[in-house]
This record gives sequence, structure tokens and C-alpha cells, in this order.
Amino acid sequence: MACTRFCLVFVMMTVTIPLVVGTPPYWSHPPTCYSKVLAMGRDVSAHVAEIKRDPETSRCTEHMPHLYIDVHNACVMETMRSFMTMVDRMRHQRCGFTLKVRELRSKLGQLYMIIERRCHGDLVFTIDDCAALVSERTT
Repeated sequence: MACTRFCLVFVMMTVTIPLVVGTPPYWSHPPTCYSKVLAMGRDVSAHVAEIKRDPETSRCTEHMPHLYIDVHNACVMETMRSFMTMVDRMRHQRCGFTLKVRELRSKLGQLYMIIERRCHGDLVFTIDDCAALVSERTT
């Protein structure tokens, strides 16, 4: 009988502790298209700011504006397309082949594809201000 109580307590602890300590609960929902795009937009904006500050790539990016991805802005697709073109043109310079610039190009392309193909119709554009996405302020 003592083993039964011990075994029951052991099983209860092995099931309960992972739920409380660190693993996401089994009832959590997968990210929606909107939440995925929102998180990726923040990540890309931070990545652009980091590349502009980095001594290795700042020389090549000094002409590029700061990029702020706002998925509520109707100009987001056009702005990302033009920014991808600027990143592609960096290949003529040495810093265009750095790992950070290649990662930026990849992330920007993934975000563009997700917004264009997977989230088509899920996003609501509430703003139409292209200047708000490309500014001279640091993000």
C-alpha cells in the first residue's frame, strides 16, 4: 500500500511539474498568422537597426533608411520590396556577403512571402503612411 501511494505521488509530480515550471501548457494555441507576422516584423526591424550600428556593415548601410515594419500600414509590402532591392544591391560591396546581411535578406524575404501568400486577407491595414515605415530615427 505504501508503494501505491508513493507511485501515485511520483506520477502526479512528473505530470504536474513540467506544466508549471517551463514547458508551455498543452492548451496553448499555435501562433496565428497575425501574431507570427507581428513578431517577425519586430525581429526584422531590430535586425536592420543592428546592421546599421555594426562596424562591419555600417559603411554599406549608411545610405539606407531605418526600417520599421508595421503590419497595419498599407505601404508595408512596397517598403519591404524596395528594402529587399537595397539589400540585394549591397552584394556589389564586400559587406553584402556578411552573415548578418544574408540573414536579413532571408528574414525579409520570409516575412514578405508570409504576408503576401499565407496571410492574404488576414491583415487589416489601418494606416496609409509610407513615411512612417522608413525614417531616420533609430528603432
